[in-house]
Order: sequence, then C-alpha cells, then structure tokens
Amino acid sequence: MNPPLATELRLRTTSRVLQVTFDSGEVFELPFEYLRVHSPSAEVKGHGPGQEVLVTGKAAVGIRAVEAVGQYAVKLVFDDGHDTGLFTWKYLFELGRDRTANWERYQARVAASAAGGNAAQTHKKGPSI
Repeated sequence: MNPPLATELRLRTTSRVLQVTFDSGEVFELPFEYLRVHSPSAEVKGHGPGQEVLVTGKAAVGIRAVEAVGQYAVKLVFDDGHDTGLFTWKYLFELGRDRTANWERYQARVAASAAGGNAAQTHKKGPSI
C-alpha cells in the first residue's frame, strides 16, 4: 500500500482546525492544539524513546502559516513561535486516523502530571484555557 497523499489542506482559523483531505477520500479536521501538542519536532518528541515532553497550555494556539516541504510534508508555523518539525502526509494521516486515542492518551498524561504522577517533563508556553 502506498503512503497516503494529501490532496488539499484548508486552514480554518475561526474553528481552529486544519482540514486535510487525502487521495483515499478521507478528510480529517485536526484542531490546532492537537497538532501543536503532537508536533513531530524534537522539542516535543525528544531525541529518543522516553524523552517525550508533555506540552500543555496550548488551547488558544493558532497557526500563522502552512509551508510546503517538497511533495511529502508541511511545516506548520504556530503563533507561539513553534515552527520546527515536519508534518509528513503519513504523519498527518495517522494523527487523523488515531485522533481519539491520541487525545485520550494526551489528556491522561496531563491529568497524571497535574496529580504529580508523571515523570515526563512539562513544557508550557502561552495561555491555558
């Protein structure tokens, strides 16, 4: 099976979602906050297993720009200054497909961190709503 190809991206600033349409016909609406906290950057993912950083306080984050990177990815420029990490078509597809499970896992990590039960680092910039 070939990796999915994005055929259209729509930045919906009012509803705060990036709508991604794939050549398979699937369409995903990915909230800006979800994209920011699941950024593929080293700042969020770390440099290896167990080095992930829990990013919080991004409910109000916006996306200022979507920049094409070749034929395989985009760079999202967030209004909190974060602009590293390439969102490949494959990764965007996985984020869309697995959104519910990813978000539940993220919320559980946030709750554990708030309760003092998470050893992961927390990185917080910007307002939390």
